[in-house]
Amino acid sequence: MSEAHNFHPTVLREYDIRGIVGKTLNPADARAVGRAFGTVVVRGGGKTVCVGYDGRLSSPELEAALVEGLVACGLHVLRIGLGPTPMLYFATRDREAAAGIMITGSHNPPDYNGIKMMLGKGPVYGQQILDLGTIAAKADYVSGQGSSEQVDVKDEYVARLLKDYDGVRDLKVAWDAGNGASGEILRRLTAKLPGEHILLFDEIDGNFPNHHPDPTVEKNLVDLKKAVADNGCDLGIGFDGDGDRIGAIDHKGRVVWGDQLVAIYAADVLKSHPGATIIADVKASQTLFDEIAKNGGKPLMWKTGHSLLKAKMAETGSPLAGEMSGHIFFADKWYGFDDALYCAVRLIGLVSKLGVSLADLRDRLPDVVNTPETRFQIDEERKFKVVDEVKERLKAEGANVNDIDGVRVTTPDGWWLLRASNTQDVLVARAEAFSPEGLERLKAALIEQLEKSGMNAPSFDGSGGH
Repeated sequence: MSEAHNFHPTVLREYDIRGIVGKTLNPADARAVGRAFGTVVVRGGGKTVCVGYDGRLSSPELEAALVEGLVACGLHVLRIGLGPTPMLYFATRDREAAAGIMITGSHNPPDYNGIKMMLGKGPVYGQQILDLGTIAAKADYVSGQGSSEQVDVKDEYVARLLKDYDGVRDLKVAWDAGNGASGEILRRLTAKLPGEHILLFDEIDGNFPNHHPDPTVEKNLVDLKKAVADNGCDLGIGFDGDGDRIGAIDHKGRVVWGDQLVAIYAADVLKSHPGATIIADVKASQTLFDEIAKNGGKPLMWKTGHSLLKAKMAETGSPLAGEMSGHIFFADKWYGFDDALYCAVRLIGLVSKLGVSLADLRDRLPDVVNTPETRFQIDEERKFKVVDEVKERLKAEGANVNDIDGVRVTTPDGWWLLRASNTQDVLVARAEAFSPEGLERLKAALIEQLEKSGMNAPSFDGSGGH
């Protein structure tokens, strides 16, 4: 059990471990993660680890290998079984375990899988993940006689989700679980939640036969929009493959994007946390930061990445943070981790008690025009260099640049962003303006900078409206 192990160079990522099953990720890798991460836990004085897995076809086999590795370190493993990632986070906090590990491919294609970890109350990311590779390569493991047991936390988790529901009138809600890991919890939750609920694709199926489980891509929301329209629903809610990202539709069939949801939540959270810091990532709309300030909060723009936002929340004592990608984190009444089921309960409660529609809340936000998040391939070695070159040129020109994560450039027309992805060999670009003409000027400025760095400019595929 204690032989050295080398991971495929692509699997140890910034926020998690991820690969293609049978090619770059297999049970031997999961076992090695159990040995390496288990070693870190034991050396930190930990004794118990919670483990869960999602609905992918490869997840049970990877989970079994991971548990084997943890037990060989002398740890006691609480196996919570199949469910969404936030249920694993909940179990880890609720059972006061030293760490938690989730086998999940999140919103990636069916042949992918991966591992997300938490140590204590915080996420494991960056250098901590790379360190696991070092421990495994040296077989620098602790050994012991551990044990494991199956525990069922589903009822406790659902009860805790329901505890913060504060609605006063019944709503009709359509839900799309996307055949992801949230299906069973969603059935239990909606059975006890007031109102009328229409469930789509709540059967957990790792083949994802209906659509890809990523609610931040509009084409994946077609079925949800139809269900809202056909049933006269007040709103629709969609989840990603492992239930930590939320998507929403208003009764008019419009997408309410991640940053718009954060703005809606922030107005409510700031009533009970006046003056609090609310965090959003660099991809979020300027209207969100303006709304936070307007409601008496302190807006803080931070780096993209769920692990980075969680860490910043803990550091600043922020009650709410969110990403454009639909990772939304409540520390107000909740534990500070991203849980789409919990976000859904809060959203329904909010719409119910305010006596207005989600569409009304969306329409209170200023109208802007923007591009979708546009990704384009670039050589892995070159991606950070291009961003640095652009930054140096802009600063020399005296531009208004925020460089917390890539470059976000503000002009009288609005803003544009260029950053290197931490998870793929791509650059990510986005622009947002107050007018269509302004948007064209921002896109031209971005393209000009890329061309100066010898890049072929991206084609921005149309402009989204939010």
